[in-house]
Amino acid sequence: MTGRRRWSTEEILDTAAELLRTGDTESFSVRRLAAALGTDSSSLYRHFRNKTELLRAVADRVLLAAMDGYRPEGDWKRRITAVALRLRAAFGEQPQLAGVWGRYASGGTGSRLVMEELLQALRESGLPDEEIPAHYHRVTVLLAALIASEAAIATITAQEYEQGMEQFRVAVLGAAPERFPALAHFARDVRPLGADRRTTFEELLTTQLTHIETQLP
Repeated sequence: MTGRRRWSTEEILDTAAELLRTGDTESFSVRRLAAALGTDSSSLYRHFRNKTELLRAVADRVLLAAMDGYRPEGDWKRRITAVALRLRAAFGEQPQLAGVWGRYASGGTGSRLVMEELLQALRESGLPDEEIPAHYHRVTVLLAALIASEAAIATITAQEYEQGMEQFRVAVLGAAPERFPALAHFARDVRPLGADRRTTFEELLTTQLTHIETQLP
């Protein structure tokens, strides 16, 4: 009698990533993953203690992919910007996991590679060592928030997006001036959240790096 196949950790993560590409983190479950692999949940718990640990491991592979082939170039601001754009692109391929990274972090090798490069770049800036952790935290919180926000838009259908845009136009252009005077005044210039995200991402990151630059001794 042939025994049940033993799946490697990488094979489990491959299948989990594929399920997440066609679904979302809420509907994803260890039981569903086990069914896709043709095994039972208990065999997967030998590799990961729970769903959260599994999702962190899949998210860490996105970070590893983002840092694959990366070489530091330019000054500290260019290095941080390069890492930020790599993370943005990597999670753009797997938007369902952007929220996982922001919510739980990962703690794996990919996470350590990102942390190491950002900390090294901030140290190169000339900031005193005691100030670097706080600035690192602000940069990573900003990146996680921007990437998760952009990813949330990427996971909705074209029909849902158009419905949202129509609701935005009705809510803004139809705002009663007596109740919403500022909104009515700026109605034709206010843009929805989904507009010009790439430009906004880069502008906010540049603003944060410029702020750091003003703190240099």
